[in-house]
Order: sequence, then C-alpha cells, then structure tokens
Amino acid sequence: MINGVKIKEVKRHFDDRGFFAEVVKFGEETFKEIKQTSYTETYPGVIKAFHWHKRQYDIWSPVRGSMRIVLYDLREDSPTYQETQAIYAGEDNFLVVLIPPYVAHGYQVLGTEKVGLFYHTTEAYDPKNPDEERLPFNDSKIGFDWETKNR
Repeated sequence: MINGVKIKEVKRHFDDRGFFAEVVKFGEETFKEIKQTSYTETYPGVIKAFHWHKRQYDIWSPVRGSMRIVLYDLREDSPTYQETQAIYAGEDNFLVVLIPPYVAHGYQVLGTEKVGLFYHTTEAYDPKNPDEERLPFNDSKIGFDWETKNR
C-alpha cells in the first residue's frame, strides 16, 4: 500500500426501508477538512488518468458501478516512491479512499454500467490557479497495464 493512502470499508446498516452508511466522518483516518465536494459519472470502458496535486488531498467514494483506482507515488522522500497500487471499488465494494498530495491517481470504469464517483477535496478548485498536474494514462514511467486479465 502506498504510504499515506488510507482506505475505509463503508459499513451499510440495512433494514426493511433500505440502508444507511456513514461515508466521511470527522476523527477517522480517511477524514480531512473538505472545501469542495463534486460528483462525476463516467461511461463504461473509460480511463481517466493520471493527475496529481501539490497541496490537495482527494477523498474518493464511488457509489455506482465498478472501478479500478490506480495510484502512483511521485514523492521522492516516500518509502513507497514509484510504487503503484490498484484498488477495486464501487457499489459492491463500498470504499472511501484518501489520496495524499503528490500521489498520481486515476481510474478505469469496469463492467457495463456507468461509475458514479463523489470526490471531496481539501482545496476549492481555482480555475485561475489550479492545483492539478497531469500525466498520460499510458505514461511509460508509471507503466501501468490497463488490460483486463482473463484467467
């Protein structure tokens, strides 16, 4: 696991009306002060990768569909420098993922349904000075193989 990345399995409390879940909660290791919450839906087969931030933490919570989250540690002083981590999440594996600054991140939609992703950030987006750097999804330095492995 990449140093500083935190993952929370979200517990759902079911009854005859449906379920309730606490997603982001003060005091938990996946919590940071949130300055913006956004929501995106992405079509099947799409890869959105990679980007990273200098100041901002991202807190991802996919609530619809299934996705493969891919992380790559860009921090030269980190014990997990240049390591890659893949996390499978979505409506059937309800997770919250805390992504620190200087960890490149992206995702791939798996299956035949759209992915719905809530992402909370510790910085509000400033279009005049965005805290966002990009790398191509197929960056040779990262070298991640996005192909599905049929076994």
